[in-house]
Amino acid sequence: MKFRMDREALADAVAWTARSLPSRPTVPVLAGLLLTVDGDTLTVSGFDYEVSARAEMAIDAGDPGAALVSGRLLAEITRSLPAQPVQFATEGTRVVLTCGTTRFALPTLPVDDYPTLPAMPEPAGSLESDVFAAAVAQVALAAGRDDTLPVLTGVRLEIEGDALTLAATDRYRLAVRQLSWQPLQPGLSTTALVPARTLADTAKALATGPEVVLSLAIGTVGEGMIGFTGAGRRTTTRLLDGEFPKYRSLLPVESPASALVTANHLVEAVKRVALVAPRSSPIRLSFAAGEVVLEAGGGDDAQATESLEASYEGEPMTIAFNPGYLLDGLGAIDSDVARLALTTPAKPAVITGKEPESTYRYLLMPVRLAG
Repeated sequence: MKFRMDREALADAVAWTARSLPSRPTVPVLAGLLLTVDGDTLTVSGFDYEVSARAEMAIDAGDPGAALVSGRLLAEITRSLPAQPVQFATEGTRVVLTCGTTRFALPTLPVDDYPTLPAMPEPAGSLESDVFAAAVAQVALAAGRDDTLPVLTGVRLEIEGDALTLAATDRYRLAVRQLSWQPLQPGLSTTALVPARTLADTAKALATGPEVVLSLAIGTVGEGMIGFTGAGRRTTTRLLDGEFPKYRSLLPVESPASALVTANHLVEAVKRVALVAPRSSPIRLSFAAGEVVLEAGGGDDAQATESLEASYEGEPMTIAFNPGYLLDGLGAIDSDVARLALTTPAKPAVITGKEPESTYRYLLMPVRLAG
């Protein structure tokens, strides 16, 4: 095998594919990236039996063949190379990578021992890549990170015709985004629970292309798979098993109180006030006509207070939130003005953009205040 190509394109593809490699592979070959040359195309592949990633690129010139090399090492090397064309060739049991006056010789792993990547499921539909990436970013931040509760580490995709809904929760907050897409099968109705980390990485990587094609294979327990294709890349991942929480019942039908606050002003105020909040301590937001007062700390500890102008409707109310979770929600809305819909100090608040019928909703559980 032999090829020559642009360093930046190679480094980008290797870095993206290497992200799917396991940190502790069960067998040595799973730590490798498979490089295959066929005609004027180079394919870089990675697979750990759960997630597969594949990137295709045009090469200047090449001889057909395949080589399996350490993925993380190759990613580090290609990232550090000078901005010159890269030549890659196999020599016996090694591959030689040359870039300008820089030369690396790397041992290869046995290609015959590498598992066959799964076939891409049947396409189900497509949507604009930038819209998909933005929606995933808004929702995935609310997914759990506790692997002992795998269901909460996923993003639930709900498909009803041309409507696609994404939802994620870690029990302390819930993010929901609704968007339109183009299904290939009219009246398609299904759900899928996708690992949030894989979905977020994939959506971000595919945003460089015009659209993302979503492929689905919903089988029996343990056999579900989803695939994404775009920008010369494609990835598959097994779906998570389990019952996702019935989150729709958590979203309040109506809220007796609501506040409109300039989003970036509120973000900066939360950051400042939270400086005196000990780890995991909440900040308090007191709403009244015309303003919201943010407070943190108290007693013999450091204290902070800041007042912001706000348009508020409802009875005066004080409610407390985890500042990190609050900032996540405020940062995710696509609006200059944040709307906080409130019920009681003990019930969740819903953060949206200025318009209450926003396609994005971020539900945040309050922190119970002593007394």
